[in-house]
Amino acid sequence: MSDSNPTPDFPAWSCRLGPMKRPLATAGRRLRQLTLSQLEARLHSCLPARLLAKPLAGPHSRERIYCLPRTFWAWLWQRLNDNASCREVVRQVQALCALQGGPTPDEKTGGYCQARSQMPRSLLERALSASAETALRRAPDMSLLQGRALKVVDGSGLRLQDTPANQKAFPQPAIQKPGCGFPVMKLVVVFCLASGALLAGATGTLRDSESGLLRRLLSAFKPGDIVMGDRGFGNFVMVALLASLQVDFIGRVPTNVRRVDFRQGRRLGPYDRVVNWRKGPPQGGNWSVADWDALPPLKAVRLVRTQIRRRGFRSREITLVTTLLDAELYPAAELLAAYARRWRLELCLDDLKTTLGLETLTCLSPDMVQKELLVGLIAHNLLRCVMAEAARSHSVALERISFKGALDALRQFNQALCQARYKHRKKKLWEALLLTLARDLVPERPGRREPRAVKRRPKYDLLTRHRKLFRDRPRRSVRRSIARKKLLN
Repeated sequence: MSDSNPTPDFPAWSCRLGPMKRPLATAGRRLRQLTLSQLEARLHSCLPARLLAKPLAGPHSRERIYCLPRTFWAWLWQRLNDNASCREVVRQVQALCALQGGPTPDEKTGGYCQARSQMPRSLLERALSASAETALRRAPDMSLLQGRALKVVDGSGLRLQDTPANQKAFPQPAIQKPGCGFPVMKLVVVFCLASGALLAGATGTLRDSESGLLRRLLSAFKPGDIVMGDRGFGNFVMVALLASLQVDFIGRVPTNVRRVDFRQGRRLGPYDRVVNWRKGPPQGGNWSVADWDALPPLKAVRLVRTQIRRRGFRSREITLVTTLLDAELYPAAELLAAYARRWRLELCLDDLKTTLGLETLTCLSPDMVQKELLVGLIAHNLLRCVMAEAARSHSVALERISFKGALDALRQFNQALCQARYKHRKKKLWEALLLTLARDLVPERPGRREPRAVKRRPKYDLLTRHRKLFRDRPRRSVRRSIARKKLLN
């Protein structure tokens, strides 16, 4: 059919080909508007409007079933639903296509997995930063330490799948025999104390130090911030490096490395002194000669020691080091209160690893492992946005809202939101969700200990050699019969 003449070239076929165009086009439009759940409808406001826009060229630029928005929200849905399988996502897309009368996608997961692999890593990093900013805007304000921004750094380790690519990028511990361990990724993250959201993260191998990984995250700090960390960060290097960025620090003193003497320095109060720390020799191979010489030879720091006494528990003595030298603006009691809240954010790593299932990542290549980790961090931040909204709407303490309870409630209310047909019903359901989170608070448990130990014993023996060479131990009944035969003989 020419542009000037609207008459079809094959008029006899128009009665057959004509009805096929409109239903397929309508089904395609409807399918593009649908998502796997109501997560996008309720959480899209936490991210920039143009973040998931269709690119003009390259991956995700053509109309496909697994477009960029659907792939992004499907991946988040997987993480929020106990890391569901890719097959389950494909089955949901098939069900939507069958409901709308559209083309049936392939039963295999290759198309969805390929769409995930083509998702830009920079897009996920922007989504992580934007979700953290949204959580901070919704969180209640803090009045500690003159209302300055408080950020917490901490590190942990994640287990990867045992593939040659992962073993090469993130080798397993040297004490484990080949074929008996898993690749391990070291992770250092920066939390926001006010909202509990993750601001940034850096990954490395077991050979990388946490202080070295923190140097990659210096862009996450702004002048005037206060950073808090444990003994691994309470050293001269971190204190001087952060001070050069006009960032203050609060942390524990590593007493096994540096001796603390409260008879020296300028006295500010009982066990409260300002002393000068001296730069030692270069540490490891992470510092060039020029960078090490750029650090000052002396740094004035403040040392505060206190004893935590609770009835029924042993007295604990902690020593803090900080660059907040003004005792009137920053009393010792406020320093200790801020550091005590830091421990609650350490439990956010437990939320990531245990509740969201990031302790063992499932992707088989280092590039996909990094993307899977970013998706898990985004899921954590989006859930923190919901918790912050509930805390501000109903005037409750954010740290009293359970992360696991918020995740469970979001799953169940999400099913109800999918069945609601009208906007006012969905709005009421969302308000009911926020009210549920505000009423189901974690009880106050002062002095509660969280030992780094597990109670459940392993059911099977540990793999101490390659699986090709490993031999199972005989059962108890077999061992008893062998012992009887030895006695009879």
